[in-house]
Amino acid sequence: MTTIPRMIRDKSKSASKSTSKKAPAKSAKPGKRVIAVTRPSFRRERALIKRGIWPVAGCDEAGRGPLAGPVVAAAVVLDPNRVPKGLDDSKRLTAERREELFEEICATAAFSVAVASPARIDRDNILRASLWALARAVHALPEMPKHVFVDGRDKLATPCDCDAVIGGDGIVASIAAASIIAKVTRDRLMCALALDCPGYGFEQHKGYGVPEHLEALDRLGPSTHHRSFFAPVVAARLKHFPVPAEPDLFTVDTETEAAASAAA
Repeated sequence: MTTIPRMIRDKSKSASKSTSKKAPAKSAKPGKRVIAVTRPSFRRERALIKRGIWPVAGCDEAGRGPLAGPVVAAAVVLDPNRVPKGLDDSKRLTAERREELFEEICATAAFSVAVASPARIDRDNILRASLWALARAVHALPEMPKHVFVDGRDKLATPCDCDAVIGGDGIVASIAAASIIAKVTRDRLMCALALDCPGYGFEQHKGYGVPEHLEALDRLGPSTHHRSFFAPVVAARLKHFPVPAEPDLFTVDTETEAAASAAA
């Protein structure tokens, strides 16, 4: 029985072919950028506690941007032994999760809420009204804190030390808790205002300038809960309640002129 020998390749030829026919280099694909989102922690509060500084509060507000409704500010002093799990910037949480954390914070922490009405916003401007509400919330706590962390760039007018933390609701646990209290409180308040002023959809958009709200504002005109000096509200007011032009020095009063000519 004869066996068929395997084909013996010429290694030199195969090597020359492999060098002459190189596979085209693949273009390197750009790597995907992964952004890690960290949860707020209780580290800053705990560092102050170790130095004997207590109580430590976190403050935040909800409702700077809407066209209607108040600004709601909250101050929270978390129990170091019962910090709720899952605290985060209220904007990164679902409505259901915010409600759950709201109940847990209320059951385990000291907190207070202050409200700046649309009238105060009209009088003071939105920034000053927000800072006023935040300071009021701190003063309304059961015990004046020794230190306050507040979300944003501006420190508060409080008798205790205050640190302003940009993006604090995503960094400091106490601020995150305050953002949840403020957000849930304001959302519930806007749902109540929707019953008082039907047609605007406050229960849906909470007063923010979404297309549905702008359409209702243009159709119905501003309500008592709208902020008078926000541009879309001004435009709607001028449409529904046009202001007559005041006469200047060169305006001719036709009625007076006609009466004067008749008397002559």
